[in-house]
Amino acid sequence: MTPRVAVIGAGWAGLAAAITLAPAANLVLFEAGKVAGGRARRVMLDGMALDNGQHILIGAYRESLRLMRQVGVDPARALASAPLCWHQVDGVQLQCPALPAPWHMLAGLMTARGLGWRDKLALARVLTQLRVRRWRIGQDVAALDWLRQRGQSGAVLDGFWTPLILATLNTPPAQASMQLLANVLRDSLGAAQANASRLLLPRTDLGALFAEPALQWLAGAGAQLRLGQRVRHIDWQAKRPLVDGEAFDAVLIATAPYHAASLAADEKLGDLLKAWQYQPITTLYLRFEGRVRLPQAMTGLQRGLGQWWFDREALTGEAGLVSVVISAAGEHDTLSRAALTARVLAELQQHVPNLPPLAASWQITEQRATFAANVGLARPAPRLGVKSGYLAGDWLCADYPATLEGAVRSGIASAHALMQDWKKEHDANV
Repeated sequence: MTPRVAVIGAGWAGLAAAITLAPAANLVLFEAGKVAGGRARRVMLDGMALDNGQHILIGAYRESLRLMRQVGVDPARALASAPLCWHQVDGVQLQCPALPAPWHMLAGLMTARGLGWRDKLALARVLTQLRVRRWRIGQDVAALDWLRQRGQSGAVLDGFWTPLILATLNTPPAQASMQLLANVLRDSLGAAQANASRLLLPRTDLGALFAEPALQWLAGAGAQLRLGQRVRHIDWQAKRPLVDGEAFDAVLIATAPYHAASLAADEKLGDLLKAWQYQPITTLYLRFEGRVRLPQAMTGLQRGLGQWWFDREALTGEAGLVSVVISAAGEHDTLSRAALTARVLAELQQHVPNLPPLAASWQITEQRATFAANVGLARPAPRLGVKSGYLAGDWLCADYPATLEGAVRSGIASAHALMQDWKKEHDANV
């Protein structure tokens, strides 16, 4: 028999689960919003179509890239691929050639600017230690403490490690998990494949990158798509789970953790999530009256509020548009949009010559953009403590912080768990 399955949430985790389930299930996909994609989608803000954040993929995101291809997206066209480049206008500048690990990083360090030889050697030594230890650090500790204990100077911490931790874990280094950081390094800088550490920057808007083609693919596969329909209640005590009164053989919840807890009716999950913290991400869009030429399509700032600048015209063809990303909580949260815009604009003017006049600005702040990747964070299992209930989301992928790849991997894993359980139950009843 073909199970009737409800997938709740059409972010990347829910879409990945739905795509995996579609060939073997009678599928209904619920999404509270009118647009799919979760925290990686296109939104309308004051009449302007904008991405709700700036996402970066890397070559190691094999499952995300595979699913893109499956739904008809060509990553070679949709993503700008470049060797790992770390370009801070006022700090470290490092370009890694297209070589296998660890030679690409070592070669990049040899020619890096903004670090002295002693700091370069200390950085290379830490990366080598992690590789020798197979990227396992033993008892998890705060990344800042671990790095300081291994001789990383203030210059390396400020110019390399802190920006990296904020960009990948969206958590202050003093509380961020060193093990999660090591996992990210393992699959990027430490991967044997030469292309694993390549930066993949979207050439198109986030909707076209995956969510919209995924919906089209699912519709073609016979799935029912219910956008704009928020699920209010799940009755787990019924013979078959009831989603707002509608019966299903299984339910897969692929929402943010704080929404999942209310739908799951699982006390253990609720108790676990009570201890979780969340971190914001602010994206400031600046549209100028003329062409802006940033030093790199992705340009960093070590000393300032605007941590990373993205040249949207160079990447996506959006004329005169620059996006500025600020990860985690900080001083910027206390500023009005006008004050934040003025500060970030002044930073750009200081480092980018001949900047045209500013025409307009928009600010998008996701207050709970990611879970805080804290030390020793316990993650839930994909199977709920109720029959026929499953979870998916980047917050369940224990190997990764909150990333698109973590979301996709979790969705696939949860879908496989659901189908395995269904097959066992069906076989037992035959």
